[in-house]
Amino acid sequence: MNPGIDLQGSFVQALMDFGIPPGAAKVIWMPLPMGLMLVAATVGVLGSVWLERKISAAAQQRIGPEFIGPLGTLAPAADGLKLLLKEDIVPALADPWLFTLGPIIVSIPVFLSYLIVPFGQNLIISDVGTAIFLWIALSSIQPIGLLMSGYASNNKYSLLGGLRAAAQSISYEIPLALAVLAVVMMSNSLSTIDIVEQQSGYGILGWNIWRQPIGFLIFWIAALAECERLPFDLPEAEEELVAGYQTEYSGMKFALYYLASYVNLLLSSLLVAVLYLGGWDFPIPVEAIAGWLNLSETTPWLQVITGTLGITMTILKAYFLVFTAILLRWTVPRVRIDQLLNLGWKFLLPVGLVNLLLTAGLKLAFPIAFGG
Repeated sequence: MNPGIDLQGSFVQALMDFGIPPGAAKVIWMPLPMGLMLVAATVGVLGSVWLERKISAAAQQRIGPEFIGPLGTLAPAADGLKLLLKEDIVPALADPWLFTLGPIIVSIPVFLSYLIVPFGQNLIISDVGTAIFLWIALSSIQPIGLLMSGYASNNKYSLLGGLRAAAQSISYEIPLALAVLAVVMMSNSLSTIDIVEQQSGYGILGWNIWRQPIGFLIFWIAALAECERLPFDLPEAEEELVAGYQTEYSGMKFALYYLASYVNLLLSSLLVAVLYLGGWDFPIPVEAIAGWLNLSETTPWLQVITGTLGITMTILKAYFLVFTAILLRWTVPRVRIDQLLNLGWKFLLPVGLVNLLLTAGLKLAFPIAFGG
């Protein structure tokens, strides 16, 4: 296994060479990757919003944004600036504390979840042993903020949107957890690093999507429902609920919901890439490429290329899934609330249980292929 480049170790060692104590060097290192991840997530959202506009325009045979920067690339920045400068209005009969806390509780867990997303062997903010469990726990906090927002707005449409958000999240958390549990069972670990490493060594043939096709579909459908993307955007259905829990929000509070929605979509796409598409793993094994070139895997310049390719592959896989989600939004009509709940409880839940049982059986029967 190629150990990759240890950025943290190299940075800390460089500071120690200047006479800085090890503890202080680690403290200096800590905010750097977190700040970089916040910036990267925000830039990723700008890219996703631009893609949303362009892909939707192509799907509807329109031009889309063109004149706000080259090819309309500054349109998302203009959106953010507009929301930043808008007046922040709190309804007279709303609960001001809960009204303000709602968007904060919704957005913080999404950004915290980026802590466990690996972009390479050592390109991760926090290699937590229970990373997948941490992500599921953080994602389950979000409906509390949505329900709080709907209740605090003192608006019947907002309240219905908050209740729908809570019901939708509970309905799809369980199938999503069952799909993840099947991957964890094969990998014998809850660490995202271990899950990617378990898929490496055989190139594209080692990816979990071939061993877990049903789990992949369950996870992707449940992830779209968790992100409230069409056809599952029942909590903010404009035709029936005006805008759901967002109805009374404006300015930066509305911007936080807008930001959290796209950050969550990008996060879900990254996690699908990590769990099922090999993460940073290249379709052709790096060991094979090194062998063809008669090089050692520890060659410095090869490690730099491998690390760069790892980041590129993770982002490309994620944005392919973002493209799929955007295309689905402009292709599939919105489902009804009863159809939404029936799909989660009566279809995805039993299929997820059968998939988990089947994975356990295959793990015992074919331990080499299924992580025995």
